[in-house]
Amino acid sequence: MLNIDRRRFIAATAGMSSLSLAAFDVHAQSPRRGGVLRVSVDQAVSKLNPLLTRVNPEYMVSELLYSALTRLGVDMSVEPDLAASWSSSPDLTQWTFVLRKGVTFHDGSPMTANDVVATFEAILDAKTASPARRNVGPITKIAAKDANTVVFTLSAPFADLPVTLAYTNAKIIPASVIKSGMAALDRAAIGTGPFKLVSFEGDRKIVVTRNEAYYDKARPYLDRIEIVVYPDSTAESSALISGDTDLISTLPPTEFERLKSAKGVKGLRTPSGQFCNVNFGCDQKPFNDVRVRQALALTIDRNAMVDYVTEGFGTPGNDSPMNSAYRYYAPQALKKPDIAKAKSLLAAAGYPNGLDATLIASDRPPVRTQLAVALRELAKPAGFRINVETMPHATYLDQVWKKGPFYIGFYNMQPTADAIFALLYTSDAAWNETRWNNPAFDKVVYEARATIDEKKRRTLYAEAQRLMNVDTPSIIPVFFDLLAAQRDWVQGFQLHPRGAVFRLDHVSLGANAPKRA
Repeated sequence: MLNIDRRRFIAATAGMSSLSLAAFDVHAQSPRRGGVLRVSVDQAVSKLNPLLTRVNPEYMVSELLYSALTRLGVDMSVEPDLAASWSSSPDLTQWTFVLRKGVTFHDGSPMTANDVVATFEAILDAKTASPARRNVGPITKIAAKDANTVVFTLSAPFADLPVTLAYTNAKIIPASVIKSGMAALDRAAIGTGPFKLVSFEGDRKIVVTRNEAYYDKARPYLDRIEIVVYPDSTAESSALISGDTDLISTLPPTEFERLKSAKGVKGLRTPSGQFCNVNFGCDQKPFNDVRVRQALALTIDRNAMVDYVTEGFGTPGNDSPMNSAYRYYAPQALKKPDIAKAKSLLAAAGYPNGLDATLIASDRPPVRTQLAVALRELAKPAGFRINVETMPHATYLDQVWKKGPFYIGFYNMQPTADAIFALLYTSDAAWNETRWNNPAFDKVVYEARATIDEKKRRTLYAEAQRLMNVDTPSIIPVFFDLLAAQRDWVQGFQLHPRGAVFRLDHVSLGANAPKRA
């Protein structure tokens, strides 16, 4: 793997185009106000409630309609959003956020500290089932000091709080909506975001218009954004080439190659901590035996996986969800294929003649199936007889995700080490898919979360990565570069390494953009 520090990594890669950094300067022209941007996405938007969104198109819509206390810049630094400023107690157990004054929700009601308190109380309520519950930090109490000041009390020192409050599911909603029941947010949006909802057809098109009362009077630059759903990637690419759409937010490598050479189209690429993983149900046979998991991990040629699964647009993974994009990444010797050892481990686990298993892969994004098929072929010589079953993404979410014993996951980069571990791998993780529930792992992650000392924190996160590498609750063979494409009249869009952040309020259209009613 690449071994460069996070700051150099971001500086070298943020906003990189498929041609060269010089070929696409997002600041080349001053933003023009007005116009309609059409963005295509590859799957339906099933949820509008910002506390419950799960996939990138939903995160995009949520970001347009709602604001959080903070947000992430393209360099992964934290920026003010609804919070104008913040400070902490010396021991980092109490944080005070001062809100912007005069902010209103889309229905005209004022946004106050009471709305922030109600939102976070809803997030932390297990009944809400928000993914943010385990990812906004060790919050024990939220209180309104006055109408514009919110105080967070934590159970332990936590330096990452301003970053974690930018989490995708931590958008602020009105206290009145929470009190009356959040079902209203299934089809309507009452946020403070840069755009307001016009129409919602989740499986076809979502339309938003500029919020004239947005707290930043300069932004957004666009009059309207239309988010169009294209389940077929070939049709999606053709729409961009023809000028029917302006921006594709996520591209598979095959379409990227096609689009980057099309006239009037720019290919966008940036390295990221985004990955696919092979999730094991560590509480179910045969994967409750670590030797079975380790055996399967030893069948994989990770460099070959980069070529096959990412078409060369990625880097090898080593069964930890962190790579060099993360601040506390700790490199380890890359696992190499060892079929003889894999067979020996299987035999020791009670499967001398191999074993049969069904591996589930959602059809979105298509790389899930590619990874599943590659794993099936690589694992055959060791005695794994894997049946790959592909299913529609909506079915996968309802029937397999967080339930199945053996399936392909797909995850965006998170802003911090704690965020990715707390999302997927600690025993109390929001999406504890593997049910690994390793007390030693939990202990070092929790200790790192509460540690201020930089050297000690780095050591603890290195140990967490080592435990995952050895115990293999999931196989993470590759990390993906993020790929997108846009028409040359789109200005100000930068591909974000987080994957779930879009910042479309910074986008404008050039004079050569098509006029749309």
